[in-house]
Amino acid sequence: MKILKVINHIKIVPRWIIFALDLCIAAVAFICAYLLFHNFSFVQFRTRDTAILFLFTLSATGISFIAFRLYRGIIRYTSAVDSIRILSTVLFAQTLLFTAKLVLVALAIPSLINTQFIIVYGLLLFLALITYRTSIKVFFQYTRTIKKTKKNVLVYGAGDLGIAVKRTFDHDPTSNRIIVGYLDDNHDKIGKSIDGIKIFNSDELGKVIKKLDVDELIFASHHIAPDKKSTLIDQCLEHDIHVLTLPPINRIMNGGLNVNQIQKVKIEDLLERSQIIINNECIREQLEGKRILVTGAAGSIGSEIAKQLGKYNPKMIVLCDQAESPLHNLHLDLQDNFKDQLYHSYIADVKNIERMKALFETFRPQVVFHAAAYKHVPMMENHPIEGVQTNVWGTYNIATLSVEYGVQKFVLVSTDKAVNPTNIMGATKRIAEIYVQALNANLATTYGKNVTKFITTRFGNVLGSNGSVIPRFREQIEKGGPVTVTHPEITRYFMTIPEACQLVVEAGCMGNGGEIYVFDMGKSVKIVDLAEKMIKLSGYVPYQDIDIKFTGLRPGEKLYEELLNDLENTLPTYHEKIMVAKVRENDYNHVMQQLEELFSLLATQHTINVVRHMKSIVPEFKSQNSVYEQLDEGHIIQSDSNEIA
Repeated sequence: MKILKVINHIKIVPRWIIFALDLCIAAVAFICAYLLFHNFSFVQFRTRDTAILFLFTLSATGISFIAFRLYRGIIRYTSAVDSIRILSTVLFAQTLLFTAKLVLVALAIPSLINTQFIIVYGLLLFLALITYRTSIKVFFQYTRTIKKTKKNVLVYGAGDLGIAVKRTFDHDPTSNRIIVGYLDDNHDKIGKSIDGIKIFNSDELGKVIKKLDVDELIFASHHIAPDKKSTLIDQCLEHDIHVLTLPPINRIMNGGLNVNQIQKVKIEDLLERSQIIINNECIREQLEGKRILVTGAAGSIGSEIAKQLGKYNPKMIVLCDQAESPLHNLHLDLQDNFKDQLYHSYIADVKNIERMKALFETFRPQVVFHAAAYKHVPMMENHPIEGVQTNVWGTYNIATLSVEYGVQKFVLVSTDKAVNPTNIMGATKRIAEIYVQALNANLATTYGKNVTKFITTRFGNVLGSNGSVIPRFREQIEKGGPVTVTHPEITRYFMTIPEACQLVVEAGCMGNGGEIYVFDMGKSVKIVDLAEKMIKLSGYVPYQDIDIKFTGLRPGEKLYEELLNDLENTLPTYHEKIMVAKVRENDYNHVMQQLEELFSLLATQHTINVVRHMKSIVPEFKSQNSVYEQLDEGHIIQSDSNEIA
């Protein structure tokens, strides 16, 4: 074992030693070829002609080694590319020998070089060079892993990426992973082998796991359906198998694959759905050459909308937010990705009507995506006045200015929490929805078609947004737990940020004004199941390595979210993931009267009166796990403070 350890620490040997070894191999190949050519008669080796032929052949071979720099390769890392170089070297050596024979024949000089001998020598030389290099490579791989705890690895994807994974492990002296099999869905590949590694049907993962005693599965394919991927990951988690994946293909292409790039699968991969197909040409027709305003541009949704709009060649995109640093970083990122696109960063608060009026006066936007809003339920439950000022008053400001400055379309980004709201945040968004719908109906009735069209989009939680549950769980797992879940039965809908924003842009372009578009959110996810899977994907055992604790529902929090209230139903659109909610209409004058009273109450800073009036505007707003539940029961709440701390 000590000898193997010493061998494993041998550094890369000098080139002249490799060159000498290759010449020794050539000498052995010459002897074997000469014996074979002379029917294994050793008598021929005693002649002067044999010595001359030996020196001449090795000289030609040495020149070929130098010409193709065969000595520069690191033998323990021999690959298919090296095999091609060796073949080229041997062919060049044979070419030299044939050329020499041809010259001697042309000069009528007796030649010692036999054509058949050259062919036999070339074949044996190629075989010998390949054999000795491969033997050294296998030997070093064996000595590297002999004392390590080996991990048996399955690779999904028997293509170029799958082969790259194997080569990466083969070339990494610190790796203890052994590729024991490939998985693939291509029936033409199943049952065949790559480098001696068999390819199995991915549908038989359970059997393969038991047969090969698998420890890890690596996804080496970026063309796997989300449902298929989720099924395979679930099977692996059931068998306590770690699941890994590769980075995006552009990162591999730019810098080559290394072991550190092979990362654990994230929970987002389990919640992915099939790629959305959107009508890019229709969107381009409506957005190309337009001036577009995105409010809340530095947030999770606003920033992604801004990124996606860059694909449609608008005249300019105005990025409005009050968060200075995130807005600056977004601007730099967008300029790097869309070098020919014009962006303007505008630091402002949507509550400031004068500042927003200056924006509209300066840039004259033609399309507005209004994503600026407070969104955290517990925070807004404690600060309802701020929630109303930003989510309602801010929306009122942008919508009013949109009409005044002739904006063609106004797209409101809303939430499923606006449906039968149980919290302040959801109620503020529902009031914003009511206002823009009533305003749209009033404009259409009063002025006809050539007015601002107001469209609302409504969806649930997005994966990875600022402050959402998944980043929170990830932080808790990294700290060693516990992971905190509010209730064992709580469920949520999830959608990726790019997916949600694609649908926002699509719905905004398809809308004719007054619609509330509801997105297909898929199946709701049980949050405790989400936490358990995240713990398993991190390589831990739930409730053993990392505990899960239930903390109780937070103020205003629902057990489950809804996309429609009891009085609404949906109509389909041409996009299978976008539906139109049929909602009750509200009289514009009545809505304006209610809003004016709400805004006047904001000046008093009296929280209870503000919330009470919100409930009168949205009758279905019933508080849960909140001090405002008493308002639903008709009780008078006495509060010394204007905000609930």
